[in-house]
Amino acid sequence: MELLLHLGRLAQSDTTPAMVLSPAQWTVLRYLENANPTSRTPSAFAKFHGTTRGTASQTIRGLIKHGYLTQSRAARDGRSKQLDLTEKAKTMRRNDPFEAVTRAANDLPSAARRQLAETLQRMLAHVAREKNGQAFGNCTNCAHMECVGHRPESDDSYHCAISQSLLDVADLTRLCVNFQQTKAAFSPPAAT
Repeated sequence: MELLLHLGRLAQSDTTPAMVLSPAQWTVLRYLENANPTSRTPSAFAKFHGTTRGTASQTIRGLIKHGYLTQSRAARDGRSKQLDLTEKAKTMRRNDPFEAVTRAANDLPSAARRQLAETLQRMLAHVAREKNGQAFGNCTNCAHMECVGHRPESDDSYHCAISQSLLDVADLTRLCVNFQQTKAAFSPPAAT
């Protein structure tokens, strides 16, 4: 298991100009790029990162100050603040030092990649339960996702029982703060 820690440290040991960001700041950018709109909030990121809201907010404030994030009122809940990546952040993400790990995983045969993903998901869920944390996932295997329409390729076919909202097909594979694991995974249609 020390290998997992070493892999993460090695990926973050990059000394290129991309490392003007701290590992925590990189985690914010990665998270927001992969989270659905409901989950792009400071408190959702804090849960994902396993940190306090204060620590998460401090990291986020630095990214806003340096032009990597914008903050606006969430459309669904005017009390929440929704975070979005700026073009500067999207450009910076192309130089993410952790992409070396992604490339290494993509070099694995597809069966090994699938098995690795399933194993890591099970390990994540186990540790989250043990630490009273939260395992994140997406709508494709979430207990709260309901298929309500008759046209699977249509955006009006999917509903979240927690947020009481229709789900965009493009968001079905994004990280969600309201995720609750089910046994069976659902294969969404390709996003258009």
